Amino acid sequence: MTEPKNLEVCGSVMDGIAEKGSALESPSKKQPTEYTVYPVRWVVLFIFVLYSASNSLQWIQYSIIQDAVVKYYGVSSIVVYWTSMVYMITYIPLIFPASWLLDKAGLRVTTIIGAFGTCAGSWLKVFSVPQDMFWLGFTGQTVVAIAQVFILNVPPRLAAVWFGADQVSSACSVGVFGNQLGVAVGFFLPPMLVRAQGTIEEIGADFQLMFYIVAAFTSVLFVLILLFFKAAPPTPPSAAADLGSNLDSNFLQSIKKLLTNRNYVLLLISYGLNVGVFYAISTLLNQLVLTYYPGANEDAGRIGLVIVVAGMTGSVVCGLILDKTHRFKETTLAVYAASVVGMIIFTFTLDCGIIAVVYLSSILLGFFMTGYLPVGFEFASEVTYPEPEGTTSGILNAVVQIFGIVLTLTYEWMLSNISDRWSNLTLCAILALGTVITACIRSDLRRQAAQNKG
Repeated sequence: MTEPKNLEVCGSVMDGIAEKGSALESPSKKQPTEYTVYPVRWVVLFIFVLYSASNSLQWIQYSIIQDAVVKYYGVSSIVVYWTSMVYMITYIPLIFPASWLLDKAGLRVTTIIGAFGTCAGSWLKVFSVPQDMFWLGFTGQTVVAIAQVFILNVPPRLAAVWFGADQVSSACSVGVFGNQLGVAVGFFLPPMLVRAQGTIEEIGADFQLMFYIVAAFTSVLFVLILLFFKAAPPTPPSAAADLGSNLDSNFLQSIKKLLTNRNYVLLLISYGLNVGVFYAISTLLNQLVLTYYPGANEDAGRIGLVIVVAGMTGSVVCGLILDKTHRFKETTLAVYAASVVGMIIFTFTLDCGIIAVVYLSSILLGFFMTGYLPVGFEFASEVTYPEPEGTTSGILNAVVQIFGIVLTLTYEWMLSNISDRWSNLTLCAILALGTVITACIRSDLRRQAAQNKG
């Protein structure tokens, strides 16, 4: 059974380009007045959310229990931090072939490759428990990081291919929600499973249990994707998707157009600054919290969980707002400015001595800073339509990784050599700069214009 949807004007992100290879009638031959969305789209989206979470939960898996990893494996703290930064390093050179693959081969092939890599890397970690096998765990982490390249730029494409004009922003937000869900679990699960104060034998057993749980989860998801994850619906869900499906995209030409698009370049910088700050705080959160609250290892994980869960809520709320109002520039600017306020409050409450206050300030910080992620995706697709969503979001994420590496290393150096107060104030200034850059972006909503024309 299908759900008929009337053609509506929509300003959401990515109705853009339907899956290549779908047998669709060209709008030039027939002007449809009604489009169909299929209930199975929710199954596809749900599987993707879990699959994305299975990968992103491993991003912070080592660094959130940095003290336990140092104690058990005998490696330095900076080596532990590189287990999260490897996610950023591998993304930069691989995003272009991954975006090309998504554009040419489609959702199903790309997703299967990513799911296999996530599963394989997780099982390598299972065999890295002996104290002299950290190198194997790092190898597994690198494989999982490479698999991430086939995940991060999928939400806008999946939303465009499967969802109607009045749901696509929300669908993209839910897709990004999967990544955030995984990060939340990554903050929460390792400190709960691995006892930093335990004996070497106890820590080893805890690592074994944690790695087995993650490997089993990724294995089940790999099977589900093989069985149930579909590439595209039989017919397009919206006018913009119908129009986009008939456009032949040239990958190199698309990159050239994107990098000469003033609004997109400004968004690349502002988005990179915001998410780079989030990466820096997330990677060093354990060290930051333990500075003022010694022994609060589980609290560090829970504070990270609070930041991400609040951001997940913010993502969904922002997606709904965009679907209802189509005010992309205004929403993006408001959320960015609120991130600055949240970071300032977090900075001045961190050393108050009452950890409950830190939890509260983390809610505010997370709601806006992490909630900004899908808003930036959506705004990017609006100002770059009809370029392929995978390429648009892929370059966006590549820039994020560069900013993430630079800001994480800079933040780590400042925490070690200056003070956390000045380190955090520097991040506040960076977010303020990003807000100014966002204000300079023109509201050129090309996808909305195409939907109107359709």
